Amino acid sequence: MQFPRLPRLALALTLAAWNPSTRADEPPLVRSARSGSWSAKETWDAGRIPKAGDRVVIAAGHRVDYDVVSEEVIRLVQIAGTLEFARDRDTRLDAGLIVVTGSEEPSEDGFDCHAPMAPMKDQPESARPALLVGRPGSPIAAGFSALIRLHEVEGMDRDSCPAIVCCGGRMEFHGQPMRRTWLKIRQTADAGASAVYVDEWAGGWKQGDHVIVTSTKRQRDGRGVGGDFLAGAQTEERRITGLSAKDFTGGYPVKLDRPLAFSHFAEGNFRAEVANLTRNVVVESADPDGVRGHTMYHRNSAGSISYAEFRHLGKRDEKGRYSIHFHLAGETMRGSSVIGASIWDSHNRWITIHGTDALLVRDVVGYKSVGHGFFLESGTEVNNILDHNLAALVLPGKPQEEQEVPFDLNRGAGFWWANSQNSFTRNVAVECAEYGYRFDVKKTDDYDPVRAIRQPDGSTAARDVRILPFVRFEDNEAHTMKFFCLNLRGVTRPDRGLDFYSQNESLAREASEAIPEPGHPFWIRDFRGWEANWATHLGTTGVFVDGLDVFRSDVAIWRSIMDGSGFRRMTTQDMRVNDIHNPMTSGRVPTREESEKGAFRGLSSFKDDMPPTTVITSAVREGNLVRVRGSVADASDVKRVVVNGRDATSTRGSFAEWEAVLEAPSGAALDVVAGAEDVHGHVEPRPHMVKVEHPGL
Repeated sequence: MQFPRLPRLALALTLAAWNPSTRADEPPLVRSARSGSWSAKETWDAGRIPKAGDRVVIAAGHRVDYDVVSEEVIRLVQIAGTLEFARDRDTRLDAGLIVVTGSEEPSEDGFDCHAPMAPMKDQPESARPALLVGRPGSPIAAGFSALIRLHEVEGMDRDSCPAIVCCGGRMEFHGQPMRRTWLKIRQTADAGASAVYVDEWAGGWKQGDHVIVTSTKRQRDGRGVGGDFLAGAQTEERRITGLSAKDFTGGYPVKLDRPLAFSHFAEGNFRAEVANLTRNVVVESADPDGVRGHTMYHRNSAGSISYAEFRHLGKRDEKGRYSIHFHLAGETMRGSSVIGASIWDSHNRWITIHGTDALLVRDVVGYKSVGHGFFLESGTEVNNILDHNLAALVLPGKPQEEQEVPFDLNRGAGFWWANSQNSFTRNVAVECAEYGYRFDVKKTDDYDPVRAIRQPDGSTAARDVRILPFVRFEDNEAHTMKFFCLNLRGVTRPDRGLDFYSQNESLAREASEAIPEPGHPFWIRDFRGWEANWATHLGTTGVFVDGLDVFRSDVAIWRSIMDGSGFRRMTTQDMRVNDIHNPMTSGRVPTREESEKGAFRGLSSFKDDMPPTTVITSAVREGNLVRVRGSVADASDVKRVVVNGRDATSTRGSFAEWEAVLEAPSGAALDVVAGAEDVHGHVEPRPHMVKVEHPGL
């Protein structure tokens, strides 16, 4: 075809209009022509900036800087190159679907990857397609905001769109850090109070921020449905009108825009929480009452989230459509993290870790979810660290179609898992419809609890997840529970001689198959449960409760299987009914002699035969230095962490958090390798390695 002579711009527009790959009935397709700013028409092959209804493809090798605030809804943003949001101004992107993928062929699939990325171990990180809304160490600056709004767009699949999906690329969301995302209140805040007092300065909080004050009075009526439970909730939302220095009470007042409607209790270790939901990086559904969006990372993806806000997301009752979803990543995302995020008003969970290992979730505030909040989906997930997260107001959901664990009724747990080989530390669950913490796994016709589980050497082996012990379950708390603070339902009682089992062959067989090994108990350390019906239900054997503090509840230990278990340091205060209600043991805790006959004989018989697992969560250049931070998960104390041959510094409790500073010439890439050794001499066989590229890439 011959074109007449036209001015260059007119010719470009004519060429864009004549595109044999675009049918007349298809939405316009705009591709990047070169690297540049989103707002520059020269960046695009159409000779104009993208507009409402366009499908946009950023080509591999092109870097586009997103530098606008726009309410025009882009139908599709497909990133095969790099799209990076400006950090020195406000930005806003409205879209139906954002996909990070190595393919430049447009696809409107908001769940599956039409062109999955292969592992990129031998390629530079800069070769990955990337969506960068801030970077580790370089977040969206204070005073500026980045907003992504997800819209339903006519003609797109409502079951999978709107969405943000990372298919083997890199996806980062990083807002301005704050010192604490949530705090305990210092003293009781009575109904009518216009301020709450906390123990420390709320650094990073500011006037206008959206906060919650958690309930300390549980609901007592029947199980009901989501609307009924929500109507009775006493967790309250407010805005901050001011923050003050420490006053004569010894606390720091956080002033609220409206008086509190309910009293929020604080005494000793039993205190309500105040949490900040506001972040300057936001992903949200444009119409919370309409079709909601979701976000997900697929296998071989990279990237992390810090101090970002995810609100009004999650598709109610839809499997796999969660606010934040790590989907079947295995160990390919080892060290990725969600830190300091707020996730609220979710219609389908806050964070789902599905078939994914060695992630870190820390300092996250989850508020108002339908169905479980922090959810480990299939029973194959191991070595994940969930630390210092707040789960507040979890509403009951219902089982999802073809869900992977058929026995999960989705009644509303702050934390739910089917494999205990993970770390749960310093978390708090508040006002959940059914459970604060729920471990549940069964052998059914549709679910085999013998799963392929990753081993320390990287291989997988068949293991019965009903008896895998915690890496660590320590210093967790649940309060204001209508039913259970902690409910372990992984293993039946091992005594096959009981009449109950003699009448049920399948249960008898399961009981004989699933007995925890001596020395490998479910070790619960320093758990607090208060203002609840039943503080603990141990529906399994081989449990060591090493520190249980129960306050203002009906029952401390309810209908539990106590043979084969051990107990010490248990206290109760202000109980309403019984300390123990336990017909399985004639209403009493077994004597020491009886416990000694069980599978677990106390602390001296505990065996730690697993090495630590180290994760590098960030490696950030500072001139000719690289600051490396990470965490370690281990059942015992950690002796040391070694980073590139040098000892790291523990910054919290036995290397639960650590830091190392390495020299690195600014013009060269650096391989960072970190591994740990515990106090028993177990050395990590596979240290974690990341590559830090030089700044020019």
